[in-house]
Amino acid sequence: MNILILNSGSSSIKFQLIQMPSEHITCSGIVERIGSDEATLTYKGNGKTLRYVDAIKSHKLGLQRILDILLDAENGAIDNIEEIDAVGHRVVHGGDSFAKTTWVTDAVKKEIREFSTLAPLHNPHNLEGIQIAEQLFPKARQVAVFDTAFHQTIPVKAHKYAIPNRFYTDHGIRSYGFHGTSHKYVSEKAIDYLKKEKSKIITIHLGNGCSITAVVDGKSVDHSLGFAPSNGLIMGSRSGNIDHALIFHLVHTLGYSLDEVNHILNEESGMLGLTGHSDLRDIQSKAENGDKDCQIALEMNAYRIKKYIGAYTAIMNGLDAIVFTAGIGENSSVLRKLICTDLSYLGIALDDRKNEMGPTTLREINKDSSEVKILVIATNEELEIAKQTFELCSGA
Repeated sequence: MNILILNSGSSSIKFQLIQMPSEHITCSGIVERIGSDEATLTYKGNGKTLRYVDAIKSHKLGLQRILDILLDAENGAIDNIEEIDAVGHRVVHGGDSFAKTTWVTDAVKKEIREFSTLAPLHNPHNLEGIQIAEQLFPKARQVAVFDTAFHQTIPVKAHKYAIPNRFYTDHGIRSYGFHGTSHKYVSEKAIDYLKKEKSKIITIHLGNGCSITAVVDGKSVDHSLGFAPSNGLIMGSRSGNIDHALIFHLVHTLGYSLDEVNHILNEESGMLGLTGHSDLRDIQSKAENGDKDCQIALEMNAYRIKKYIGAYTAIMNGLDAIVFTAGIGENSSVLRKLICTDLSYLGIALDDRKNEMGPTTLREINKDSSEVKILVIATNEELEIAKQTFELCSGA
C-alpha cells in the first residue's frame, strides 16, 4: 500500500511516500517558505536530492508542486495519482474528541476547524492540507492522525486545571498535550530496546517546539504542553511556563494589547527572546565564544528540563530511561550534557565520549554504571503516521 504522508505547517509542507507494511520510504521532501517568491521544494528520491526555487504563494500550489514531482517522468515515484492508496495527515489539536486515528469526514473536518482556536498556528493549515489533498487525490482514503491522541491516557488528576469545574465540563478546558506522534514513536522504540515488560520512560522532544512526556508501560501519564502548544519547556520562540500574572501586568500596567502579548509569548520569547537567535547552533557557538546571554539561555533551558525530569521521576516512582529526540535532542551534545549533569541522585550518568558520537537511529550514551539508560532516538513522525494510517486502512 502506498501512503502519502502530509504535514502542513504555517509556511511549509513536509511529505513522505511510504510503502506499507514494509515501511520503505520511496521519496520524501519539504516545501518551505510558502507565500514567498523564493519558496523552495526539496525532494529526495531515486537516489537523488533535488532542490527547486519558485514562487509558491499558497499551500494549494505547494501541494500541486509535490504532486508534479511525484509524477515527474524522470525523477518521480508514481505513474498516476491512483497509485496513492491513502493520505495520512498530521493534525495538531484534536481536543478530547479524538483518542485515535480516524477517517476524514465532514464531521471530523468541522471539529478540526473548531479546535483551530486552540492551535491557531497549526490546525488551520492542517485542515487546508486535508481539503486540498481531497481534491488532488480524490480516490485515496484520507486519514487524520492527531498529536493529542497519544496523551488521552493522561489521568484527570494530571490533565485538569484548578479552576472552576464549569470550564472543564462545559468548555473542555484542560491540558491536552502535543507532539504525540513523536513521543509515541520513540517511546515504543525505547521499550523494544529495553526489553522490559514494565517500563518508566521520560521522552524529551527538543526542536523549535519542545515537550517532555512521562510514559508508563507505553502510555502517556503526564506531559509538559497543556491547553495549547505553548506551555512547559523553553522553546525556539515560545516562552514555556510563565506566571500568568505577567500577562495582566503587560496589559494593565505596560499597556500592551492581548494580541501583542500573545505574539510576544509565542513569536518573540524563548531562546529567541533570550539571545536574539532562534537557531541553537548559533546560540551554542556564541556561548562557546563567551556570549553571556547565550550561556545563561542554555543553562535556563537545561534547568527547566531537569525540573521536569525530577518531577516525572517522582510521579512515576522510578525511571528506567530518558530519551532525547527531534532536531535539537538528536544533535546537540552540548544541551544533553547540561541536562544530564548533576542527576546522579536519579542514577543518571552520561558518558561524554558516547555523547559526542555522530547521530544514528538509536544509540545509548550513558556510562555502563548508569542505573538509568540515556538514549538518543531519531524520531520519525511521518513513519508513525504511516503506521497508524495503515492499521486503520487494514482494519487492524
